[in-house]
Amino acid sequence: MSNPTQPRVVIFTTPTCAFCHAAKAYFRQKGIRFTEVDVSRDPAAARDMVRRSGQQGVPVIDIGGQIVVGFDKARINALLGIKS
Repeated sequence: MSNPTQPRVVIFTTPTCAFCHAAKAYFRQKGIRFTEVDVSRDPAAARDMVRRSGQQGVPVIDIGGQIVVGFDKARINALLGIKS
């Protein structure tokens, strides 16, 4: 089900974030490739996340340059063309 034209997906997470775990599980279930960035271990990535999103909370998901704050399944589906 992997889509070769899928936009690049980056998810900014922390190990203790329940919504981060839910988002990653959702991506795996839907066959979406993603890169995970643990902002608790990478201060530069944390600053980058805040610069991109204006938010300190996680998850922040970058889908092809479009920022999704939180596990907003409807917006994620719309950006990735997933039929719910």
